[in-house]
Amino acid sequence: MEPAIKVLALLPWTDWVALLFFFAGWGGYVVFAKRRSTAQPSVLDTTNRIRRQWMLQSTYREVRVIDGIVIQSLSTSPSFFASTTILIIGGLLAVLGTTEKASELVREIPFAARTSVLVFDLKVVLLLGIFVYAFFRFTWSMRQYTFGALLVAAAPERDKLNAMGAAGEAQREAFAERAGRVVAMAAETFNDGLRGYYFAFAAIGWFFSPLVFAIATAGVVWILYQREFRSEVLEALRE
Repeated sequence: MEPAIKVLALLPWTDWVALLFFFAGWGGYVVFAKRRSTAQPSVLDTTNRIRRQWMLQSTYREVRVIDGIVIQSLSTSPSFFASTTILIIGGLLAVLGTTEKASELVREIPFAARTSVLVFDLKVVLLLGIFVYAFFRFTWSMRQYTFGALLVAAAPERDKLNAMGAAGEAQREAFAERAGRVVAMAAETFNDGLRGYYFAFAAIGWFFSPLVFAIATAGVVWILYQREFRSEVLEALRE
């Protein structure tokens, strides 16, 4: 019991509430987005249907160079963010090595909260944890796009499927379902990493005050909802 009390004593209760609200907001939105998409397709769900259609169309092409180029192009985004995330992680680790100087610099920022070095370290560790999570999601997305490229390369030949008649059409549908799902999972994993970046901006608010932290978390959730379920691009994709 005493260790738990000591842990709770590290931060004021307002910080604990803001921190709990942050994780509840992030995790809650992930669950909400998955359940909401069953009734109202999100941008991700809508594009996943397009990805399946893309994989189906690839079986009608004799030369699939364009499909390989598209997959390679899609994989450049998680590759870029993974590289960028490594630099951010390195920067945050450097900040942990010079905590006192960094803490003094933050204290000079107007409206920034005056905290102890330990509390400052905890805030940096939170950011570090978010970006480590994002890095793993981005790198896994890159590998999944590689798996998708392998499936496209191993897709049945067009003429062979045409000669099989109804059996060939069934094989086309099965391939489109499998390959489309793999590419969709790559996109979903990349989306998880992007959400981490969004919530990292909310975590920066903790350096100012728990209230700013909580408001920023709510703001990020609202922005994500608007972009995934209420955006103009979603309406265009549905047409």
